[in-house]
Amino acid sequence: MSVADKIDAELDDLHADETSPGMAAVARDLAQAIAGTDAPTAKAVAARELRSIMADLRRLAPVETKGDTVDDIAEQRAKRRAAAQRQASDG
Repeated sequence: MSVADKIDAELDDLHADETSPGMAAVARDLAQAIAGTDAPTAKAVAARELRSIMADLRRLAPVETKGDTVDDIAEQRAKRRAAAQRQASDG
């Protein structure tokens, strides 16, 4: 998988085309530039800019509300409480 493919997949995961379409387009262009050159200096400059843009896009990405660790802990706690309530009412 190329750099451009990996960046494209991450942009999809971040929903960057909805939140920041211009920055997403620049990120894709930079990834293509990295893939399309063998000049180390050009790659380094493009990579530095790409890293900066991707960091911004990660901060702007919508927060996932389902499936994160906090949700998992809350779900486990709710199950334990329900089990304790059932046990208390049975005993």
